[in-house]
Amino acid sequence: MLLLDVTLPTPAENLACDEALLDQCDAGCGDEVLRFWEPTSVFVVLGYANRAASELNTDTCDESGVPVLRRISGGGTVLQAPGCLNYALVLRTSTAAELQTTGTTNRYVMEKHRFLLEKLLGAKVAIDGVTDLVVRGRKVSGNAQRRRANAVLFHGTFLLNAPVELMGKYLRMPSRSPAYRDGRPHEEFVANLGIDCEVLKAEISRLWKADQRANQWPEVAVERLVRTKYSLREWNLRF
Repeated sequence: MLLLDVTLPTPAENLACDEALLDQCDAGCGDEVLRFWEPTSVFVVLGYANRAASELNTDTCDESGVPVLRRISGGGTVLQAPGCLNYALVLRTSTAAELQTTGTTNRYVMEKHRFLLEKLLGAKVAIDGVTDLVVRGRKVSGNAQRRRANAVLFHGTFLLNAPVELMGKYLRMPSRSPAYRDGRPHEEFVANLGIDCEVLKAEISRLWKADQRANQWPEVAVERLVRTKYSLREWNLRF
């Protein structure tokens, strides 16, 4: 598997890169890949079907100049900021029987990451809310997927040293939430892992046998997706 550790200059380019890698693999002209990227600024990312007015403090985002984007995968709305480690796995669905359905893919990837975090933390890690990783009742990682005919994008965020205190400023209480949240506000629901970023990246890379370092990505496709989707209000605020 390829290992692509690259953070592009803008939020739009980073979201577009995940989609471009998925499309490339699905078309049979790209390898499976594990990508890492880390935000250099604060911005909000809506899940594919989320309604901005329901999930965001839109006036606060506007007043603070915090960009709002929409990703192609499901799940909830998240605040991206320095201190978050994002990963993207692009896998051929033919690689493993577990990748054939949404549910089995969730279990396949989440169980691997749960076991890895338990080893690193020396503490129990649970899977809850379908694709949350939870430590001592607090969410430390959120994940989602997008499927194509021949490939799947499974991506997510590990909270390492994120500004949890900003979440309630820009995000409303979610319109849908897992039972284990129990009505808690953002700052009481999530927690930082406190793991060194380079250590976590190295361990995830070993887990997925991503040992072929790449320094190229589908730049033309990324530019096209930014121009036709991720820079447009019609996409980002479609709901």
